[in-house]
Amino acid sequence: MITRRLLYLDSQRLSAWLWRQGKLTGEGSFENRREDLARFADYLSTHPGSQFQLLVNVGEEGHQLETIPFLQGKDRAALITRKLGQNFLGTPLATAISLGYEKSKRKNEKLLLTALTNPGHLEPWLACIRETDTALAGCYNLAQLGGPLLKKLGQPPARALLLTYQDHSIRESFLVDGQAHFSRMTPLPDSSIAGIASRFASEAVKLHQYLSGQRLIGRGEKLPVHVVVHPQALSAVRQACVDTPSLGFQIIDSHAAAKRLDLKNPSEDISAEQLFLHLLAVAPPRQQLAPEAWRHDYRIAQIRTGMWSAGAMILLASALFSIKLTWEAQDFREQTSALTSSETELNWRYREIVATFPKVGTDHDNLRRVTEQADQLRKQQRLPNGALRSLSQSLSEAPNVHLDQVVWTLGERKAGTGGSAKGAPRLDAVGETVTFDGQVRLGPASTARQALATFEHFVDLLRVDREVEVTVDKQPLEIESGRTLRGADLDDEQSQPRQFSVHVSRKLTP
Repeated sequence: MITRRLLYLDSQRLSAWLWRQGKLTGEGSFENRREDLARFADYLSTHPGSQFQLLVNVGEEGHQLETIPFLQGKDRAALITRKLGQNFLGTPLATAISLGYEKSKRKNEKLLLTALTNPGHLEPWLACIRETDTALAGCYNLAQLGGPLLKKLGQPPARALLLTYQDHSIRESFLVDGQAHFSRMTPLPDSSIAGIASRFASEAVKLHQYLSGQRLIGRGEKLPVHVVVHPQALSAVRQACVDTPSLGFQIIDSHAAAKRLDLKNPSEDISAEQLFLHLLAVAPPRQQLAPEAWRHDYRIAQIRTGMWSAGAMILLASALFSIKLTWEAQDFREQTSALTSSETELNWRYREIVATFPKVGTDHDNLRRVTEQADQLRKQQRLPNGALRSLSQSLSEAPNVHLDQVVWTLGERKAGTGGSAKGAPRLDAVGETVTFDGQVRLGPASTARQALATFEHFVDLLRVDREVEVTVDKQPLEIESGRTLRGADLDDEQSQPRQFSVHVSRKLTP
């Protein structure tokens, strides 16, 4: 966690404060002397990891309104730098606050230029900060915090006066929309409660007259005046600050304000600087006065903090991922244990069931091997479904062919013949063989040529399947080579049955 420390510089001394969880703790006070500057440098060296914010309350400051053309980027930054140099020559402690754009004509931008006009008063302290490589987050003046203070305490009016007491002086600020357009310090010769109360009333009247004379407000315009005072001075201030036609006083209890701001330990004296220091710690203004070169160590600290934060996030993500993996591993171990217990129980039940089986003449391993071999043989078993299906399709297209006998053989074919009683060839490879005998029945008026044509059509149907080999062992008519077929020869055979024998073989794929 980043440690925040606040430095408060007035016209006499610089005080150091530690801010932690809404509490302010004073850590030292230093005056502009050689020995105190050395002590301040030692103080900075003892807190190298802290980030410092500097709040300045001095009378040498300036506020100026400017209007510039509508620009963006580097052109706008260059013009603002030139305007700051023209209005506050010789001081690097200056900034520009945008007040918005004019809605008529050229859309010009309105700027509020703010600066500390006496940088020599801050130089000894800033030199110590630079020499010790202290992370300076920013430099602010007290007037910048007036608007945020009223906003935290409620809804402030668009134009108001803010009066506070600190450093034996009164800070008088004229606020427009939360921005200090004018601010000054008024020393107090009488720091008693009655003297402070009367000075609040008189300074409010003088400030109203000055603003009216500078035409910053209209003549006769009534301004609300917010006065922040200690509870011990409430009654005296209320008696002294009486409403007038041009001023309306609103007295703010500093302790009640501290409670609204969540300041845990408000100041016991009547000064209000601790309210501003706490507000600077919790809600610093967006613009600050120190040049960017003076904030180099702060930028380095920001980069370092960002790297540490990124490393912490990666470490946290790794830890969460490790926790997730550990949880998953534990879950897997529990599942494995449950499965192991289930397996043990199932094995025990299996042994109980096996114990009830009748005893056989062999052991379980042999039985398991025999059953496995039987399953393999069953898977390798062949049936004549394909061969008989092809034969039946051919018979359905040749209705005059009738079968008398069908022999299906599965085995290894060898050279030669004699696979059947009719002389069918045997298998010469692993395959199946179908041998069938039959007759061609065409009727009494049919001729031999018709019988041969019917038989040849039947054989062609069998040969449609290219994977089979069809061999005709016996035709319906015995025709010798070189012999002429005559009608007289055929008439003698009309009354005889026209029998045939066919052999069909098929090679089986594994």
